[in-house]
Amino acid sequence: MKRLHLHVGVTDLDASIAFYTHLFGAGPSIVKADYAKWMLDDPHINFAISMREGAVKGIEHVGLQVEDADELAEVYTRLKAADRPVLEEGVTTCCYARSEKSWIADPDGVVWEAFLTTGGSTTYGGSPDLDQLAHAEAATGACCVPEAAASSKTTCC
Repeated sequence: MKRLHLHVGVTDLDASIAFYTHLFGAGPSIVKADYAKWMLDDPHINFAISMREGAVKGIEHVGLQVEDADELAEVYTRLKAADRPVLEEGVTTCCYARSEKSWIADPDGVVWEAFLTTGGSTTYGGSPDLDQLAHAEAATGACCVPEAAASSKTTCC
């Protein structure tokens, strides 16, 4: 079963943890100095917040988290069929987790990730340059896939 993922950048992590704990009726499953995540069953969502210098405040990105490699392959096929540039990040460490992921942006620049988490990590990890996706023109028949360049931005999860 796929799980909706939503990551929100915040300015005050403690206040935001308190707010979302009340909103969801449950505390986060992971809390770090700059990050918190709720893995909720009702609603079925992976909801994360982070307070990172230079990061977007508000909705950073949305995504689909899958439970196995077959579901990931299915979602990757859909990304490629969307006829937009896809950033295939592959296996990476991000948001205190090891995952395999790819990224795409909708026609208005809303960035989506599709990922399979395979384990935890003691570090937050890196992030690809997602600006190239968010600002991409509609790519009908695009011949190239953007490279996963390192960036100072910290939008990942």
